[in-house]
Parts: sequence; structure tokens; C-alpha cells
Amino acid sequence: MAFNKDSVLGTMTFSVVLCLLCSFMITGTVEVLKERKLVKKRSELKRYVLVAANIQGDVEEMFDKHVTPMLVNLDSGETADLSEKEILDFDDRMAAINPDTSVKPKKDLARIKRRANQARVFKVVDDNGQLTSVVMPIHGKGLWSVVYGFVAIQPDLNTIEGMVVSEHGETPGLTDFLKDPQWLKGWHDKQIFDDSGKPVLAVVKGGAKAGDSHGVDGVSGATKTGRGLQKAVRFWFGPEGYQTFLNTLHKEA
Repeated sequence: MAFNKDSVLGTMTFSVVLCLLCSFMITGTVEVLKERKLVKKRSELKRYVLVAANIQGDVEEMFDKHVTPMLVNLDSGETADLSEKEILDFDDRMAAINPDTSVKPKKDLARIKRRANQARVFKVVDDNGQLTSVVMPIHGKGLWSVVYGFVAIQPDLNTIEGMVVSEHGETPGLTDFLKDPQWLKGWHDKQIFDDSGKPVLAVVKGGAKAGDSHGVDGVSGATKTGRGLQKAVRFWFGPEGYQTFLNTLHKEA
């Protein structure tokens, strides 16, 4: 018996086949776009790490040559045994939202509400394999939005090598300084901790005094944004942030 494509059965069969074909095409397209999005996200992450570490050149080449990513447990200071790709694809924001992979800070200085149990940290070395900096992501509430960035600290684990702001939603125009390379250079060689090991770095309203090793110039009209960034640094380099991991690095050194 010949198949009649104009019959009810034929129409239904054609519709089912067409729907399946479209669903396969959509699924394939989604997977391709997902991978492209991940590649772009990895590339942006690598670029910010290199900018914070003051390394110039081809992003992929320089990152592969100089940077080792790690996924650190913030409570124990231990690193997870994962591949570089797995670490780069770690979604810290989703981890912070999930109650199973995050905690509420006891003292939420940065006003982040929840802190992920793990964080990506990046060791940077020179051509001879000697440690030149450690790059760590930070984030905290500014005036209107959460400000995200990366801080690179020198081998003494106190002095800032570089600072970069990767994302924010603060007032356009007024807070353009957050992306201004000249203002970000002002973080270079500033120290995060005082002699007792307490995070004391400050974004100073009206500008830091000459010789102030802990003070970064604030910007007029954006005091709360600067203060939010200051609190973010103090939180993330405090006992609920990277302090345990830094203590581990000190012992290794």
C-alpha cells in the first residue's frame, strides 16, 4: 500500500518529522552558541587577570605561559584538583546563590549577602617560573550596583601589583574613573594590611596624603562607590575571604 502524504496520517507524520528535525537543529545551535559563549567568557577572564597582573601581549599566549588558575576553598585554604578548563568555567555567581555551595557572611562588610565556598585564584610567574603576583577576584556593593574586579598582590602577599574593575552598574559619567587606567594605577604599590595583619586599605575622600601606603585617591561625587570598593577589598582580604588561603601561601613560602 503506497504512503499517501495527503492523508491525515501522512500530514501527522510529516508534522512529527518536521518538529523533530527542528528540535535537533535548535538543540545543536544552542550547544554551539553555549560553547562560543564559554570561550568568550574564558577569554575575558584571562584578559582581566593579565591586566591586573600588569602583563601585556597576546592574551592566550601570555596566560598559558605565566598563569596557573586554582579553585580555592575559602574556609580551609585548600585547592581543588580540577582541570584548567573546569576552573575557568566555574560559575562563582551561581555558587554564591546556591545555599549548598555558599554561606552568609558573619560580617557582611561588602554587602554581598552570600559568599561562595570556593573562589578562583590565579598564580602569576615570570619567565623563570618565579612568583610575581597572585590575582584574586573581589566584588562588593557600591552605590547602585555590585562592583566586580580583580586585585593582584605581589609575592609579599600585601602590596598591590594592580587593580582592575571588570563590571559595575554605577552612575554613568560620574563613576567612569572605575575603568580609568590612570586612576587604577594609583592602586599600584599600596598595601592592604597594617603591621598586625588587619586589612586597612582605604579609598580616601579628597585624596590620599603623600606617603600614605594604605590610601587610594577617592573621586569627588562618588564617595559611596569608592567606599564600597574599599569595603570589598577589606572583606575579601579578611577572615571570611582569602585570609586562610594567604596564610597557606605564607607557610609555603
